[in-house]
Amino acid sequence: MKNKDKPIYLLLFVLAFAVNLSGINVNFFTDDPGLYASISKNLLYKHDFLQLFTYNQDWLDKPHFPFWMAAISFKIFGISVWAYRLPALLFFLMSARYTYLFARKYYDWEAAAVAVLILMTSQYAIMSNTDVRAEPYLMGLVIGSIYHIANLEERFNYKDLLLAALLTACAIMTKGIFVIIAIYGALLGQLISKKQFGKLFSPRFLGLYILTLLFTLPEFYALYLQFDLHPEKLVFDRHNVSGIKWFLWDSQFGRFVNSGPISRKGGDIFFYLHTLLWAFAPWCLMFYYAVYKSGRKIYNKIKLPEYYTLSGGLLLLVLFSFSGFQLPFYTNTVFPLFAIITAPYCYRQLSTTGNKFRLGNQWLYIILLTLSVFVINFFLKPASFIFFVLDCGLFFLLITLINKQVNDLHRKTFFVTCSAVLFANFYLVTVLYPTINSYNGLVAAAKYINQPRYANYHIYTGRMESNVFQFECNKPVDFVPIEKFTTISTKDSTAFFCTQYTLNYLINTHIPYRMIQSFTNYSREQIIPQFVNSATREQTLDKVYLITR
Repeated sequence: MKNKDKPIYLLLFVLAFAVNLSGINVNFFTDDPGLYASISKNLLYKHDFLQLFTYNQDWLDKPHFPFWMAAISFKIFGISVWAYRLPALLFFLMSARYTYLFARKYYDWEAAAVAVLILMTSQYAIMSNTDVRAEPYLMGLVIGSIYHIANLEERFNYKDLLLAALLTACAIMTKGIFVIIAIYGALLGQLISKKQFGKLFSPRFLGLYILTLLFTLPEFYALYLQFDLHPEKLVFDRHNVSGIKWFLWDSQFGRFVNSGPISRKGGDIFFYLHTLLWAFAPWCLMFYYAVYKSGRKIYNKIKLPEYYTLSGGLLLLVLFSFSGFQLPFYTNTVFPLFAIITAPYCYRQLSTTGNKFRLGNQWLYIILLTLSVFVINFFLKPASFIFFVLDCGLFFLLITLINKQVNDLHRKTFFVTCSAVLFANFYLVTVLYPTINSYNGLVAAAKYINQPRYANYHIYTGRMESNVFQFECNKPVDFVPIEKFTTISTKDSTAFFCTQYTLNYLINTHIPYRMIQSFTNYSREQIIPQFVNSATREQTLDKVYLITR
């Protein structure tokens, strides 16, 4: 790498960090972050960090670690959307750091730098830092675990042993034991390549397994305390639910084979192959190319620098593909591994055909990403054009600088591709997401009921999917099925949050109610073209309501 290209790398690192950070204070507009933030908030309300509740009811769906991190952030900084996102962003930065360390261990400096930029500019990685679930945590924990395990495989070191066990345990307490498939699958592939399979049972790795189990005990204890000790609790519409059994099987493997209480019908074996075209954009096609080239090298018995990333990343991707329960963000977990696999093929000289494929692939995404912003903005007609103009100006200056400073065609194209991703996502965070939030009736309803004149009101909701409202309320929200609306006590002042669907039920069954206030709402989690088009936007909107008896 030419030394004069290093400032461009550093500039893009800073800009990528800024874009990933820029959505930290955007209001929630999807349900899951509202749910997870509400559960974290309830840990403080109940002064209990071991039991998870939503709407004052026991909740069993995810392990505790992300909720503990968010609750600690709330405790330090106060309850807010940015305090919820902050620890996830720190783990995302940890994933970037460990991606660099791992890539630098087996490749040169430029491959490590390219891998970090690929990770930080992957479409769904950026989106997940605004629409925060468990994935930013997992990205940092999984690649961190693999990095320290790789060090441990080479030579015994107490620091690597403890950190590998701790990070693996935290990953398990984030998503369940399913994550060890990626972590230990990576190790397994490396040892098989070196014909040292028996090393899995060496003292250092036996110690790793035992320490990982010990570090995971807080999760077992919390689940035992909340569920196994209380078989009388009604969970998933049944009694005698074991939290530990759920953790060991139903939470992940039960979903994988569709035998758990939470399941989905169907499943497309090619789902992730086409999902990655946008989720891992603009690097997906180059990732497929890198996998193909690596596979050919293995077939021809050409030694690879390492086998951790290929075996860990592909093993989990294949298992996800055969699962009946598929969601796009699952693959984010192994994006650091994908980035390391892809990096060497994004700037090095390839064959004539390979070079043409790379340029065509990158320019396809550059054109699509850039054009999409202008098309969306034309139809969106946002309230202000300040951020759009700023975004365009910065993009133009950045492209001009890259064109002037970088001579190598392939590096120049790589830098422009990164810039196009940052241009598109800065627009999403500063223009599109705020436009969606201007039609967020759940936030508006919560702000309305937070007024001092409603301070003594008891608040209810008739749907478990009102989590953004639950989080934004400055007091606990109870769940009462709409069918039991008439059972709510009228002795105390009450407010009931309902959607158009629940209000229609009251109207159709002739149950009396009094309207407090109505709010315009965009209820979909997907951003559909009719909403983007200001001329048809009204057709996509409905109402949410605050009512009382």
